[in-house]
Amino acid sequence: MVALARKTLVYEWRRFLPAMLAVGFAGLLQLLQLALVLGIFGSTSLYITGSSADVWVGYPGTQSVGQGRSIDADVESRILMDPGVQRVEPYLWVDGDWRGTGETGGVSVFVSGIDPRGDGLMFSRVLPPALRARLAEPDAVVVDRSALDQLGVGIGQTATINGRQVHVVGISSGLRALGGVNVLCSLDTARQLDSDPTDDGPTYLIARLHDPRQADVVAARLRGSQAFGPYTAWSASDFARRSVIYWLFDTGAGAGVLFLAGIVFLVGAVITSQTLIAAVNGSVREYATLNALGVGVNALRKVVLEQAFWVGALGLLGASVFGIVLMMLARSQDVPVVLNVPAALGCIVLVMGLAAVSGLAAMRSLRRADPATLLR
Repeated sequence: MVALARKTLVYEWRRFLPAMLAVGFAGLLQLLQLALVLGIFGSTSLYITGSSADVWVGYPGTQSVGQGRSIDADVESRILMDPGVQRVEPYLWVDGDWRGTGETGGVSVFVSGIDPRGDGLMFSRVLPPALRARLAEPDAVVVDRSALDQLGVGIGQTATINGRQVHVVGISSGLRALGGVNVLCSLDTARQLDSDPTDDGPTYLIARLHDPRQADVVAARLRGSQAFGPYTAWSASDFARRSVIYWLFDTGAGAGVLFLAGIVFLVGAVITSQTLIAAVNGSVREYATLNALGVGVNALRKVVLEQAFWVGALGLLGASVFGIVLMMLARSQDVPVVLNVPAALGCIVLVMGLAAVSGLAAMRSLRRADPATLLR
């Protein structure tokens, strides 16, 4: 009976094509939506994932990188005392108001003060060493290419941040931020741009370990001491996950995304089930003939479920091809899209679940596959 399901799809492909298109379109929407969610909300942890630090130290209760508060600079001494720590580097976060030379008005920017040395830890995975070295110039900044129009500035031009003039020495990529624009500069420049007199220390201290696998252990050890005022420590993976979860669930943005995903699944299930029901209804005389020849209803149900499986698989294949093409196009336009293996597997499960639900709905049409219908 399984062979019958495949042969029916081959010879009656026009009848099942709408169902395949419905499943493929629903799968494509799910895939792109998931990639956008991971890309947009994943950008909140760019500061962590784009750096090579193993442990982050900041103010207790910090939910994401942008919510950090200054800590005592002497905490660096405590971190260096830990035997697992190889080196420590300060990181300064400054909220700024950007005023470009163009008619863009004020733009909210997130200023990251980093160590401009070539072996610096912050943004080591997204900022080339040669471009990083240029940040050693006084009042030098680097911006992301996706924000050039928004900032109204180009390389070599000047602007003001919090009333202080800066000049753009380089343009990078992969620094897109959520809710603002990332601007990179040296620690000295960031201190000059910081207009808050209460910020007398770094926002974070980041550390590289001799053994990165000990990040959780070292972070727990550092949390056990409060010799220099309030501070806490996280492993890089823990802090990145903390930032993404905060933006995805605690800000309310994630609820809207999940609701939209549910709507997409529901609409896809309704459309696909209706097309499968129509396909089954079109073959009801054939099913009635099989029933008259002794094929049980349960066997016919397996045929319908097998058809639903192949409809889902073929629709998923088409969605994957178009999804890869669209994501490549999105990345070429600096649209943040990310798709990892767990997310892809989750999308596959959703699409095949959609096909299974549609197949179950289509099985109701088999009640009409009675041999008596052949006499009408």
